[in-house]
Amino acid sequence: MQTILGAGGAVGTELARELAAYTDVVRIVGRNPHRVNPSDELVSADLLNPAAVSAAVQGSDVVFLCVGLEYKLSVWEAQWPVVMRNVIDACAEHHAKLVFIDNVYVFGADSVAHITESTPPAPTSAKGALRLKLFRMIFDAVEAGRIQAIVARCADFYGPSGKNSMLYEMVVKNLVAKKQAMWLANADVKHSFTYAPDAAKGMAMLGNANDTYNAVWNLPTHAEALTVRTWERMIADALGVPSKGLRIIGPFLLTILGIFIPVLREMKEMTYQYDRDYVFDSSKFIARFAFTPTTPNEGIAAMITHARRAASSTQGG
Repeated sequence: MQTILGAGGAVGTELARELAAYTDVVRIVGRNPHRVNPSDELVSADLLNPAAVSAAVQGSDVVFLCVGLEYKLSVWEAQWPVVMRNVIDACAEHHAKLVFIDNVYVFGADSVAHITESTPPAPTSAKGALRLKLFRMIFDAVEAGRIQAIVARCADFYGPSGKNSMLYEMVVKNLVAKKQAMWLANADVKHSFTYAPDAAKGMAMLGNANDTYNAVWNLPTHAEALTVRTWERMIADALGVPSKGLRIIGPFLLTILGIFIPVLREMKEMTYQYDRDYVFDSSKFIARFAFTPTTPNEGIAAMITHARRAASSTQGG
């Protein structure tokens, strides 16, 4: 049995589908879990409760930690270390391997220009410092011989569901509605995006290999890092609508909007990932698994299909 802690996000749902090829039972754990495959086992659990986490992990060969907490620093600082400690302890207790999906917040300033597995962590944000703390918790447990673990990182998500995707929310949805697309800071620098189904496939492959543990892996991401201005034009072309360019949300406007929109207030310290080149290198994974990542054109087609269905459903309602 393999277990997903938090399968409701962009990657978690896709991961549940992928794991069906590797195990007879996928256990999906969350506050309100939903079945993805007919044979899924659903477990309701609060990951802040150590006894509940232990019970949820019991019997698992591999545990995939994909939970998404509210995007708020105070919540992260209060809850993430508790969740991570509970998960590490449960995996150690039940001899389960751990695969944790991570972002790239541990890299600050110009280190995002070329992110590999060997790029040294150097956070320049409070959220990045918190992610580094989680990373160290995992590898302290690995070095102590308590668990085997993988930290699997990815760039900003995009994909067919649109969940947790700035590219979908700020560009695709606006273009489908025939509005001007928006972006943060600078649309003329390179910016990598990881296709969520590729990330899910990558996690399943890593978690079910014998030589991948106790290491960091960058999840498969297409090597062509385009500017968001290029993405906007490609999306507009695929939709058959004229490009209206991009409305850029700069520091001043972000501060003003943040007064009314909490998630934008939380984004302010992360704008360094949008005002300079942000290139994510997954060549290590691609070489190990001979994997071909989804191309931008293929990913755009999937996003547009979803966006049109969502728009039609809204209009129909």
